[in-house]
Amino acid sequence: MGSLGGEISATFVNPAGLGLYRTGDFVVTPAYNFLSNKSTYFGRTEKDKKNFFSFGTSGFVLDGGGRNNKWHAYSIAINRTANFGSDILYRGQTNQSSYSQKFLEEIKNQNIKDANAVSQNFPFGTSLAFNTYWIDTIGGGTSGNYQFQTRAPIATGLLQQNATHSKGGITEIAVAGATNFNNKLLIGATLGVPILSYKREGTYIEADATEVENNFDYASFSESLSTNGAGLNLKAGLIYKPSEYVRLGFAIHSPTYYALTDKYDASVTTNTESYHGELTQRPSDIPVASPATFKYTLLTPYRIMASGSYVLREIQDVTKQKGFLTADIEYVNYKFSSFHADDGENTDQSTKDYLKTLNKAIDKAYKGAVNFRAGGELKFTTLMVRLGGAYYGNPYKNINGEKGSRFQISGGLGYRNKGMFVDLTYVHTITKDINYPYRLQYSPYAGATVKGSGGNVLLTLGFKI
Repeated sequence: MGSLGGEISATFVNPAGLGLYRTGDFVVTPAYNFLSNKSTYFGRTEKDKKNFFSFGTSGFVLDGGGRNNKWHAYSIAINRTANFGSDILYRGQTNQSSYSQKFLEEIKNQNIKDANAVSQNFPFGTSLAFNTYWIDTIGGGTSGNYQFQTRAPIATGLLQQNATHSKGGITEIAVAGATNFNNKLLIGATLGVPILSYKREGTYIEADATEVENNFDYASFSESLSTNGAGLNLKAGLIYKPSEYVRLGFAIHSPTYYALTDKYDASVTTNTESYHGELTQRPSDIPVASPATFKYTLLTPYRIMASGSYVLREIQDVTKQKGFLTADIEYVNYKFSSFHADDGENTDQSTKDYLKTLNKAIDKAYKGAVNFRAGGELKFTTLMVRLGGAYYGNPYKNINGEKGSRFQISGGLGYRNKGMFVDLTYVHTITKDINYPYRLQYSPYAGATVKGSGGNVLLTLGFKI
């Protein structure tokens, strides 16, 4: 859509494309999604599925009129720009490391020797693990000079399982306008307000792989995270027609500035057999108010897009056009993402230092990526047939074998006649990603490879207004 235009979804891609409108449209697009993930962890593969309803670009395009070979068009639209719905499950056996080493590294990095500090200062993780004896003091230590260890028997093997359930998405409300200069140069801009809602619930379990009595049977870490907020962004673009059949497009999407609020809660259950039996602890047992609330701002990557289209039989009466070929190339700078403290809250130096460290980690973990999209349409009077494909490149630097990509292929049918149109589209998506149950600084750790496949069925209904 970067150079083709004449369709409401240009609002979210290259708003200059609205400049091809000479009349108004009303459009609504319900959608249905079905996803499947296959995750492999230490040679074992598990599958999980999720289905849900959503929607595609819907709204109004309004003819703004014009004269002297210059006319205008405007749109008010809403679109589901991201879906977070996903279920992931994987399990396997390892003698490399334990989740509990995350807690030991937190103690080590802060050089804490006092057991009371460990039991109280980390109410959403390390303290819960310590108070249920997933981690413990080493025998022979003295008060104020304790050393700490895990009770998980790493050397003899651990059975590990991680299950996460995610839902939510980003719904963007946008207002856009475009101007067409003599049907040669089109310029447009969009003001977008994305509303973000995300919820993730996960449970990690690791258990002794042997049947030996060794003061550890299993431990589990459960967490829930909800993130809500809204943002602001700008999109600007142009389309130029150097000849009758060719359209060239260029667009820039600014970073989105989000104001977000996280609510986080966690619990730990550990069974140390005859040592202390089964114990469960939550932050409220320390006691600490839960869920924890944290407000912050997020700046997302910017995007730059160049596009080209070739229209078969390009004439002003679009009903007599025979079709088109179109392609986009897009650069996304993922490492540009950054988190910042909310000016009204969380302004203490420790929070700022933490977010600074987080932003450095993003710089080390991510890179820019190039995405490609291409497609075409053939028209048969009132009927149309479409086919398209897209490839989204790897956003990860190779720190620990991270690789990710996404490939989409789509096909559709359209019917347009007497001011009414119906479009039915199917988009099939294949993803490759990686998911880590935990990451460690001083010990080896592994991730699960996740291969996803899914379909998205969209039905667009539109009327000329």
